[in-house]
Amino acid sequence: MASANPDKVAEIAAILGDAVELSPRPADLGDVVEDGDTLEDNARLKAVAVCEAAGLGAVADDTGLEVDALGGAPGVFTARFAGEHATYADNVTKMLVDLDGVPEEERTAQFRTVALARFPDGSEVVAEGVVHGRIALSARGDSGFGYDPIFVPDDGDGRTFAEMTAEEKNALSHRGRAFRALAEKLAEAAGG
Repeated sequence: MASANPDKVAEIAAILGDAVELSPRPADLGDVVEDGDTLEDNARLKAVAVCEAAGLGAVADDTGLEVDALGGAPGVFTARFAGEHATYADNVTKMLVDLDGVPEEERTAQFRTVALARFPDGSEVVAEGVVHGRIALSARGDSGFGYDPIFVPDDGDGRTFAEMTAEEKNALSHRGRAFRALAEKLAEAAGG
């Protein structure tokens, strides 16, 4: 597992269940600079670094929140939207401030996750998951992480991701969709 974010690792492990055996990233591997132009570029950077450090296949992902009223931002800069060392709360606050005065019907957005498995022979499998929704007028709920308190998925019942149980969120989320698609592609590649 390439991610050093414990929230994402727990979520991915819950999504994949017993489909794959996940091991933590090598402890001596420092932060991987995510300077790619796309989510897939950043997922690949992380997967390659972990694959080379561990000598094993590696799974990585990158996620972007694309807000229509912000011209698709923050996109590839989602984790750093409020600055290089921003907290989840900092990013949520900046999003709400930037969208202040934008009517609810114009607060459309999508979460996009690219999940990538990289192998020591250089081969890789890539999958994407997207969920459409909108940015709430204020933060609601205490579950999840990141932008979960302000993202309301179109496929849901009006609650934010942070108002859902982990199981409910994983059934609808971009990350859930991406990693389920990746697991299917890996099973196909393995002949089963």
